[in-house]
Amino acid sequence: MTEPAKGTEKGTEESTPEVDEEDDGIPTRGDDLGEPGPPLDHRAPFYVGFIGGLGALTAIWLGLHVQAVGSTLMLVVVALFLAAGLNPAVEFFERHGLRRSVAVLTVIILFLIAVALFLVAIAPVIADQVTALSKNVPTWLDELQHNRDIQRLDDKYDIINKAKDYVAQGDLVGRLFGGALGIGLAVLGALFNGFVIIVLTLYFLSSLEKVKSALVSLAPASRRERVAKLGDRVLHGVGGYVSGAFIVAVCAGISSLIFLFVAGLGQYAVALAFVVALLDVIPMIGATIGAVIVTAIAFATDWKIGVACIVFYVLYQQIENYVIYPRVMSKSVDVPGAVTVIAALVGAALFGIVGALMAIPTAAAILMLVREVWIRRQDER
Repeated sequence: MTEPAKGTEKGTEESTPEVDEEDDGIPTRGDDLGEPGPPLDHRAPFYVGFIGGLGALTAIWLGLHVQAVGSTLMLVVVALFLAAGLNPAVEFFERHGLRRSVAVLTVIILFLIAVALFLVAIAPVIADQVTALSKNVPTWLDELQHNRDIQRLDDKYDIINKAKDYVAQGDLVGRLFGGALGIGLAVLGALFNGFVIIVLTLYFLSSLEKVKSALVSLAPASRRERVAKLGDRVLHGVGGYVSGAFIVAVCAGISSLIFLFVAGLGQYAVALAFVVALLDVIPMIGATIGAVIVTAIAFATDWKIGVACIVFYVLYQQIENYVIYPRVMSKSVDVPGAVTVIAALVGAALFGIVGALMAIPTAAAILMLVREVWIRRQDER
């Protein structure tokens, strides 16, 4: 029996189509779609430009939407900072034997009591004293006319008479906010923002550990321990700064309140002390602005009280800068003076007063991460 020729066998194999039994015996060829081409060149100019353009459009789209909800995000950030500021109080109660949940509940109750006391007891007094201040403004403007330089400017621009008319009409707030409707909307907006901040602060404070765990879980498993420790240090620094700034502001307000009662400005003492405490929170310039406001009102009342205010605030700011502030902030932030100034200016330019308030703890957190991550890696090379 003769064997078939090799060429014939080869030819037979090449000419026999592949049969797919599941397709009712219809023959198909595996190479009908052609050979796959080479992969796309990721360095091609068109590819790079197209992908880069998509990335730029996506970034612009995200930026526009973030800008649209910027006010809401600002409320969230403020609430986070306040929650971080209240966290040291929670840790204080935890160190004294309370569980985390009980400590959080205690701090929340104390916080709500403090807010209620301010609204019920202090806010009406401040409102009455602000009204008394506004009534005395025309008298003080009359006294300014005795100054030759101011009188020369008034003769040229008629500033004092316009200011007196503006204040005497009793509609100063209405003009500032656009009438009665504007005042109502401004008050409602402020109350709503305050309510949202309080609710978010309490929520973040109660779920701070869960938020920390969720953020740490996003890191690789091999680095979670280090990320958790860095996050705890950042949180401790931010919380220490916020609570420390509150303590420094309270010291400024209480000392101003005592001094103003002693100096003879008791009728405006509570309102002016509140202004000093509120402005003292602003880095660098807040304490100076508060001192200037109080001193100007004191000079308008009596020049002797004005001189006493100058002496008092010059001495107090030295004590605050070199005694109170270093002791309160020694364990929370470690930021060089130049970085503090730059951070405060940048924060104020970007987000106003809120940005200036958050600039220093943010700068401290960034410096800490740079020292612990980037500089350490550079030292190991």
